[in-house]
Amino acid sequence: MTETVTPLQKGKRILLVDDEREYVLILAKRLRRRGFQVSTAFNGSDGIQAMRRNDFDAAVVDLKMVDIDGIEVLKVFKRMAPEVAVIMLTGHGSAQAATEGLQLGAADYLSKPCDLDELVHKIEMACQPSHNG
Repeated sequence: MTETVTPLQKGKRILLVDDEREYVLILAKRLRRRGFQVSTAFNGSDGIQAMRRNDFDAAVVDLKMVDIDGIEVLKVFKRMAPEVAVIMLTGHGSAQAATEGLQLGAADYLSKPCDLDELVHKIEMACQPSHNG
């Protein structure tokens, strides 16, 4: 199976923030194959540090993490870099938390494990200038 890279994906800088290390590593590898530049953080604190040091087009953030939950990370990201599209991931199917994330500025959300094509599509949509402007 060959994975296609669209012009929208080429070079987009994505930050993955999730405390499930193996999940993050696999997802990062698959997104890189699609042409994204991917940085990883294995907890909320490291995600915030990464956002301070780099410019990203989008961040994919898990809702439930050990140190700082995804809603708090989202709030910090939106203060630091309001233009960055944030997509929330939930492994617990918490519609309430996902809705709260959308109200706080998340571009979208997905349940884990998510379909890669669906995630790529949501990243592409969230990174379009018309979505964030």
